[in-house]
Amino acid sequence: MAENTGCGCGEHLTGLPEIDFSTFVLSLSSSALVHLGEAPDPSTGKTACEPHLAKQVIDILGMLQQKTEKGLSDEERKLLCEMLYTLRMKYVKQVG
Repeated sequence: MAENTGCGCGEHLTGLPEIDFSTFVLSLSSSALVHLGEAPDPSTGKTACEPHLAKQVIDILGMLQQKTEKGLSDEERKLLCEMLYTLRMKYVKQVG
């Protein structure tokens, strides 16, 4: 019988990016873009605009920016700032 050394949480999966603050921000940003109708939903392949969901994700990113302000590297701070600006502008364009 083969020994199972994994914890059952998927750590053993290959091909997944390392999880760090930047990949977390990019993941949330991708979610916001899907909700803004800028990208297709990966599970359905369809594009739909759901601005209330996009706003929630943008607000979460804004909260992260406030709460982590002093603990980010310059690169992380720049990434978060640029993503928030881009998403906020797309949101305003979408909802008028």
